[in-house]
Amino acid sequence: MHFILPLLPYSYDAMEPFIDRKTMELHHTKHHQTYINKTNETLVELPSFTNLTIEELIKKINSLPEDKKTLLRNNAGGHINHTLFWSFLKKQTILHGNLKKAIEKKFNNIEIFKMEFEKHAINRFGSGWIWLIKNSNNELLITSTGNQDNPLMEKEIIGFNNSGYPIIGLDVWEHAYYLKYQNRRLDYVKAFWNILNWDEAELRFNHSITI
Repeated sequence: MHFILPLLPYSYDAMEPFIDRKTMELHHTKHHQTYINKTNETLVELPSFTNLTIEELIKKINSLPEDKKTLLRNNAGGHINHTLFWSFLKKQTILHGNLKKAIEKKFNNIEIFKMEFEKHAINRFGSGWIWLIKNSNNELLITSTGNQDNPLMEKEIIGFNNSGYPIIGLDVWEHAYYLKYQNRRLDYVKAFWNILNWDEAELRFNHSITI
């Protein structure tokens, strides 16, 4: 299987003014494409893994040969994370349904949830991702992963508390926001609430779709 860059269901300027056109274009065509290219190059030497979906592949990171494990952890992780990220972006959706009830049960209200999510984003040292996940006990947790790690990776790779099914994910690598926000990560995170695709998050919470 050769992975390809997914087409975006919106134009590069669709998220303005919250994410600028240039950042979206570079992020999609350069950064994401590079992760795909390096993943495909590495898989050429791993024929037993080439028929896996990207989700299946990252779930088996710990089973890879040692000399390929880090390469695919970083690059296959980058592919799935960015594929998810594009789906999490859409203007004018609202929190609703079962996810709304679950967030209110876990965090009392949406504002407390946002504050906790923002706190994780600010406390994430260096590059990585902030996630809302549903763990194996069907509980909601906010967590973060370094670099291009994904909550679907094995617990031995990312740690027990970071493992689960991703409901929402935010890229906090500087390339995701630096052209517009420079070092103001919190401003970028707060802007995310204006373009978060709550419809997609609700579908994922109900686990009615797969990657």
